[in-house]
Amino acid sequence: MTRRTFIRGAGLAGVLAAGSAPAIVHAQTTLRWRLASSFPKSLDTIFGAADVFAKKVGEMTGGKFQISVHAGGELMPPFGVVDAVKEGTVEIAHTAPYYFHGKDEVFALGCAIPFGLNSRQMTAWMVEGNGLKLMREFYRGYNIINFPGGNTGAQMGGWYRKEVKSLADIKGMKMRIGGFAGRVLERMGGVPQNIPGGEIYQSLEKGTIDAAEWVGPYDDQKLGFNKVAPNYYYPGWWEGGPQLDFYINTKSFDALNPEYKAIVECAAAVAHVDMQAKYDAKNPGALRELVKGGTKLFRFPKDVMDAAFKESMSIYAELGSKNANWKKVYEDYSNFRREQNLWFRFAEAGFDDFMQSQKF
Repeated sequence: MTRRTFIRGAGLAGVLAAGSAPAIVHAQTTLRWRLASSFPKSLDTIFGAADVFAKKVGEMTGGKFQISVHAGGELMPPFGVVDAVKEGTVEIAHTAPYYFHGKDEVFALGCAIPFGLNSRQMTAWMVEGNGLKLMREFYRGYNIINFPGGNTGAQMGGWYRKEVKSLADIKGMKMRIGGFAGRVLERMGGVPQNIPGGEIYQSLEKGTIDAAEWVGPYDDQKLGFNKVAPNYYYPGWWEGGPQLDFYINTKSFDALNPEYKAIVECAAAVAHVDMQAKYDAKNPGALRELVKGGTKLFRFPKDVMDAAFKESMSIYAELGSKNANWKKVYEDYSNFRREQNLWFRFAEAGFDDFMQSQKF
């Protein structure tokens, strides 16, 4: 048997076991992609997920697949990343899908909607439910394939220059609030502002806005919001479990070999878990420091929560009658949410309720 016949008959696995491999295995050229983030580099949590992803891709390919990570505004405005990926200006972006609900409200379902899924439920819908399938069908219209790329967990309700004692205090309030929630705030009498993370502090300091939300204690402390707005509210009813995504240009992804496609998927999964772990580990200490420094914690008044819930459900029903994409995805999302809440109210909520009443 000649060596050529042996290679053709045994296949790649047999060749590798024999200690020699076809030239194609060794001849892969270095691949370089650019990743555009919607976030500033100063936030090692939310921006850091892109760094984790890029590093893992490099490690798993022996340095042959290099991804350079660029902060929001470096290659394009923070909210310009969807168009950039769609047009192939960059191969990949890391962002919060709900930033783009103005293009189509379905984008918000890929991230977070008011009174939606928590972080574990969101991952379950994506991985074991129909979430990933439905969102990928939707994203095809934007030349995008998505991979879950992190979650912050339930967020805080933001920083307010004045206390919110009732729903009446929302009237006329100018608030930086992300994504879809601005529509709900508007119906409650507020004035939503969509401002990138790196520009929020200046707006709050100058009084251009009356309130702002970002994520939670660790990021918020870094951004210095406590210095200009001492009243810190919870919960962030609009972000019970916001998922970040890696958006990849479909042509760029399809051009990858099967090994690299699998590596991208695995690296995204690592980044997804890493972000949530960072927030859960870092938020408690940051919250303690904020309170020690004079931050005042408040729970939203019941009438604020009730009004927000009512307006949210009303908006979802309206969208179902005029947006076919929304109707299709939200129906599945809503059914999944119903089942998850049925389960979580028992074991999870029961355990949490008991544990959080104990002193350690």
